[in-house]
Amino acid sequence: MCTRCLWLDASKPDYVAYHDEEWGVPIWDDNKLFEFITLESAQAGLSWYTILKKRTHYRTAFKDFDVKAVAKMTEADIEQLMDNPGIVRNRAKIKATINNAQRFIEVQQEYGSFAKYQWSYVDFEPIINNIRGREDYPATSEISERFAKDLKKRGFKFLGPTTVYAHMQASGMVNDHDNDCFRKQPLIEHAKSLDLSALLN
Repeated sequence: MCTRCLWLDASKPDYVAYHDEEWGVPIWDDNKLFEFITLESAQAGLSWYTILKKRTHYRTAFKDFDVKAVAKMTEADIEQLMDNPGIVRNRAKIKATINNAQRFIEVQQEYGSFAKYQWSYVDFEPIINNIRGREDYPATSEISERFAKDLKKRGFKFLGPTTVYAHMQASGMVNDHDNDCFRKQPLIEHAKSLDLSALLN
């Protein structure tokens, strides 16, 4: 049996699949990054698994995470989403998602892609953290503090340093798999094979 991160509840197959196939894999596709930003901002005050279970509903509700389509959503759309039992029916979070889509597009216009802006915080190379056990799990970092501060300045909502750090983990900016997790080394090798600087610049 393969060893996985200690934080993972292995009794939940969908959670295991997320850990094994997605968590920590470097992402530079803007629509995928917007998806994670949407889900992570919705998570505030809730567990990640709660949001993960609602992911399909979020995809439908927010137009396959098409950032341009979400940016154009109206007050009528917000009222419709408030009646959608498949998502977290929190008006502030729903409005934040639409706002964040608009701000996301502004970053794209400035940098060419949101991915270029995001990955510049780690010089286009994933940070490999030394995770020996639960006591080593970071909740924030100096980079996530800076990243969150800039997002706030740009007008993004529900993206504080802890949420931003979770986004960095999910999108592969940091590899926080446990040292003995079977995904740690393959992701290190995968990161070495990428040239994100060339891809994004």
